[in-house]
Amino acid sequence: MSTAVTIYVPRDSASLAVGADRAARLIAQQAEVRDIEINLVRNGSRGMFWLETLVEVATPQGRVAYGPVATGDVADLFDAGFLEGGAHALYLGLTEEIPYLKKQERLTFARMGITDPLSLADYEAHEGFAGLRKALTLAPAEIVQQVMDAGLRGRGGAAFPAAIKWKTVAATPASQKYIVCNADEGDSGTFSDRMTMEGDPFMLIEGMVIAGIATGATMGYIYVRSEYPHAIAVLNEAIGLAGVAGFLGADILGSGLSFTLEVRKAAGSYVCGEETALLESLEGKRGIVRAKPPVPATCGLFGKPTVVNNVITLATVPIILARGADFYKNFGLGRSRGTLPFQIAGNIRQGGLVEKAFGLTLRELLYDFGGGSATGRPIKTVQVGGPLGAYLPESQWDIPLDYEAYAAVGAVVGHGGIVVHDDTADMSKLARYAMEFCAIESCGKCTPCRIGSTRGVEVIDKISANKSRHEQVILLRDLCDTMLNGSLCAMGGMTPYPVLSALNHYPQDFGLAQPDKQAA
Repeated sequence: MSTAVTIYVPRDSASLAVGADRAARLIAQQAEVRDIEINLVRNGSRGMFWLETLVEVATPQGRVAYGPVATGDVADLFDAGFLEGGAHALYLGLTEEIPYLKKQERLTFARMGITDPLSLADYEAHEGFAGLRKALTLAPAEIVQQVMDAGLRGRGGAAFPAAIKWKTVAATPASQKYIVCNADEGDSGTFSDRMTMEGDPFMLIEGMVIAGIATGATMGYIYVRSEYPHAIAVLNEAIGLAGVAGFLGADILGSGLSFTLEVRKAAGSYVCGEETALLESLEGKRGIVRAKPPVPATCGLFGKPTVVNNVITLATVPIILARGADFYKNFGLGRSRGTLPFQIAGNIRQGGLVEKAFGLTLRELLYDFGGGSATGRPIKTVQVGGPLGAYLPESQWDIPLDYEAYAAVGAVVGHGGIVVHDDTADMSKLARYAMEFCAIESCGKCTPCRIGSTRGVEVIDKISANKSRHEQVILLRDLCDTMLNGSLCAMGGMTPYPVLSALNHYPQDFGLAQPDKQAA
């Protein structure tokens, strides 16, 4: 009796955008017409977006990949015997041997693209819930210590030690405590949060349950970007499945501990990615930044102690508990421990997700993984860390990707988003866009951000029009200094990063003949 061949077709949003659903339907139809029994699994994406739709076939040698598969390729693949790993123009060999994947260190993303995102059996077969089971054998303080010893810092951009927040919440007496996941992924060129929620949702759920046990929190919210309908749907289904199986609810795995989890759709505002504006939005109010202190860890959601962590931060917790702090902290360097899922986007030939230990360089990401620019032209600049991140010239591409090393040159690693521009980019226009973006997205609470960004657009326009150019450059620097030091949150406080880096490294784009020597 013949055994059904397993075929994997991604259900990730990026794959769906290029026809993954159509490809899956055609594969099923072709198998039926040819009287071939198949097992069609909708997995997460491997993160090699230039190869989507990436179709994989399980063979005795391992999973064999074909891509990018368009609807017109399906019949040809069957004719070529792709169910047995047959040769075809789209044949990529064993998936695990593709250099882009093989050179990575996938810890948080270890299951990504391998499992069915909504199969609990798949998840548990690949170390799923091992961290939670371990956590249930430890005292809450021991769980916090594991996270502390692993050196896990917030992956949302601020890089604040996660265990400090947890320890503060655990030590603050309250009748109710909360775990809030910031999944309002709004930075340009970022998609690791979305991939996690769509491709391995149980990992995030497990991390949030562990955080609840460690801090005494019994309620959690995932605040998801409104533009992520697929992620919201997958999370809601996964939460339902986890509850039925006993991983959520009133008696987690018979421990007597409880944790309830809900998904909330975000307000469509970039500033709601800032933790206090997020909390305001969760409470049903306008998303406006709160003054600190008090910090959310002592007075957060509804005035109660609250852990606010980003998706990747919480999703990394299970492997730390499962394998121990020493395992995780042995990746990385300095105070930047573990790995980060870097996301390569913009003008790049091989855009996608690369999980690597801290310490690799931007040049390695751009060429060893990204394959250079998509246009074939020289890369001029790279913005790292989202729309408020600095633009890095080639002279800085060999700095190790490390929080402190980047801070030393006025840059940020942030959420790991990398947007590439070739030599046709006009840096004065990109600097102007940064100010305009801030003006549009500012919550309006503080004057340096609200007014400074509007004046910034006007000043850059005058520089471009050569209206008292050198005097306007001095004014722009003064304005950036005010925004850096006077803004209530990072929205206004970081907008000068892209502006000043563009001005310092690409003065010719502002009509300045020589590099401006003034300090940033």
